[in-house]
Amino acid sequence: MLQIVPGSKTIQAGSEEVIAQKIASDLNVSVKNVSQAIELLDAGDTIPFIARYRKEVTGSMSDEHLRLLEERLSQYRNLEKRREDVLRLIQEQEALTPELEQAIIKAKTVSELDDLYRPFRPKKRTRATIAEEKGLKPLALQIVRGEENIDLLAEQFISEEHGLLDQKSVISGAKDIIAELISDNPKVRRLLKRLIENEGEVVVTSKKKEQVQSSYEMYYNYREPLKAIKSHRVLAINRGEKEGFLNVRISIPEERAIAVISAAYVPGEISSQAGQLLQEAVQDSWKRLIFPSLEREFRNELTETAEEKALVVFKDNLRNLLMAQPVKGKRFLAIDPGLRTGSKVAAVDENGKLLQTTVIYPAPPKNEKEKSAFVLKKMIKEHEVNAIAIGNGTGGREVEQFVAEMLKSENMKLPYIIVNEAGASVYSASKLGQEEFPGLDVAERSAVSIARRVQDPLAELVKIEPKSIGVGQYQHDVNQVRLKDTLSGVVESCVNLVGVNLNTASPALLSYVSGVNKIVAQNIMHYRENNGYFQNRLELKKVPKLGPQAFKQCAGFLRVPESDNYLDRSAVHPESYEAAEKLMQELAISPERLGDPELVSEMDLEELAQKVGVGKPTVADILEEFKRPGRDPREDLPAPVFREGVLEMEDLKEGMILSGVVRNVVDFGAFIDIGVHQDGLAHISELADQYVKHPADVLKVGDIVEVKVLGVDLGRKRISLTLKV
Repeated sequence: MLQIVPGSKTIQAGSEEVIAQKIASDLNVSVKNVSQAIELLDAGDTIPFIARYRKEVTGSMSDEHLRLLEERLSQYRNLEKRREDVLRLIQEQEALTPELEQAIIKAKTVSELDDLYRPFRPKKRTRATIAEEKGLKPLALQIVRGEENIDLLAEQFISEEHGLLDQKSVISGAKDIIAELISDNPKVRRLLKRLIENEGEVVVTSKKKEQVQSSYEMYYNYREPLKAIKSHRVLAINRGEKEGFLNVRISIPEERAIAVISAAYVPGEISSQAGQLLQEAVQDSWKRLIFPSLEREFRNELTETAEEKALVVFKDNLRNLLMAQPVKGKRFLAIDPGLRTGSKVAAVDENGKLLQTTVIYPAPPKNEKEKSAFVLKKMIKEHEVNAIAIGNGTGGREVEQFVAEMLKSENMKLPYIIVNEAGASVYSASKLGQEEFPGLDVAERSAVSIARRVQDPLAELVKIEPKSIGVGQYQHDVNQVRLKDTLSGVVESCVNLVGVNLNTASPALLSYVSGVNKIVAQNIMHYRENNGYFQNRLELKKVPKLGPQAFKQCAGFLRVPESDNYLDRSAVHPESYEAAEKLMQELAISPERLGDPELVSEMDLEELAQKVGVGKPTVADILEEFKRPGRDPREDLPAPVFREGVLEMEDLKEGMILSGVVRNVVDFGAFIDIGVHQDGLAHISELADQYVKHPADVLKVGDIVEVKVLGVDLGRKRISLTLKV
């Protein structure tokens, strides 16, 4: 990345080596590993592939580290590109001095670069540019220099042709030029930014004359230091402003700001008239140009920071939801609750295959409880159902009550589970849902999805746009492109960590596999339909548009249970099959003994690595596969909570201790399902006896926790909980 400077010389302000050093420092890893990781990314390797199969090169950097590395790489390269552009654009104006050049080279942010370029940036027609067109810049510079007899000097610029009819209009135009010069001064802007950072406040008031009841009432008369305001409050007031409830501004002691500017532009020895005119220009520059610009900049920075923190919360919540333990080997009866239109019921087998659908009306207005119970009992017996899944949507409370009463009256020992159905309707109405179940209506598809969410949360939830899954915080208020990219990365990470059955995976699941795009995913499906199940991984090479690079990226993450080669059923990459075979020979391990945790005892990995010709991390991973071939990492996580009874919100009493499941983690606490169809909130102050910086430090989505009821507000349907049991 070279920058051209006067005299046909060149300097190198931001080489790839320097960028690698910066990233290494940011991530606290070696420069060598960062440089090699960058080479792999630039060569087209995916993050899951690099994280799993190139540990020797990256120093075993995690998926998360690599995603952060990729993000920083993009940021630093964009910074260097902007630096290069600024140098070029200023040089084209023949205005690049050595001092300015060094300032540009040393700038650490795009904001700093923009401030340095500001005086040279082509401007729209402003009051200052119009005044310059009228020839008033010399007078403006004379005022800045503090020359005397300004009135007399101004008379020289009076021109009927330019509309400058008197001293007043001439001096006014000169002050407009000075105001813009002050506004463009990077040093002044830097000092003012520091002042706002330290002393600025976010001030929020009600936009409506009459303070109407709304969810923004706490912000109708609110102020907080800029440096202390929490991210969730920033997003809340942004939303309130967008919806027309709030006025938001940044407040700063104006006299302090004026003093900062005056110190640079109004020296004490300047004559009284020039000093007075400069002081007036300073005030005009601050009020009309500088403050509105800096206020926008700080509001944008606050929002960007808040969005990034919200994305972290959403990302963690989504990962924990997707990685929830699947319920294997159970046949489910799933119910998508409804009142007027009835509740849709679907029976699915152990693999999620649809067996039967129907509609029941156990709740008002029809109240066909006996008929509904008869239908359910028949389906349970006919399909040998092991468990029931009930969606938590409208009518869910009534359906749960009905199911619990039916099971009790029939003495049926059948557990049931309440399923968060956020996004189920999105899937049901989607093109994918229609293609999967063309003969079902939207609610019937939703019932099938509810069952599959319990059987395999990851495989089912990948069919839904991540932001619709309902585990975020202000997900509709953040940058939607950034949100999509971030959450897609989480889904990709989870899918590749777990691995995918090549012969049963849906196109939606396959499209998240490393190296597989939507077209290739469809081609894999078509190949299965036309040729039957894949018999081994090498057969993937016959799939159209799945070339050598794609095969290298995806092969290790795709499992083939039907293969005669046990390695095709594992996470061992085909490029390491030879090493794996050598390891088995070296350790005298037969395929029949794979899966024995005691199979591989402690040994010298370095020595083994040298013998089989691969690195230590690869040897370690292969040995783990020998111990637990095809291991699903989700099996080590807590199992979902099934119920056998039912509680009403009215049954809750202060001090009651219950078991619950964490449904969502946000900046100010955690929402916990305690079985009453209304999640309770455990405020951040109630999560632990010690100080908690962020709820995600102590809780994650899917955690099973013991809570105590602090209070119940039936009118507003609010439940306050504490984990300080």
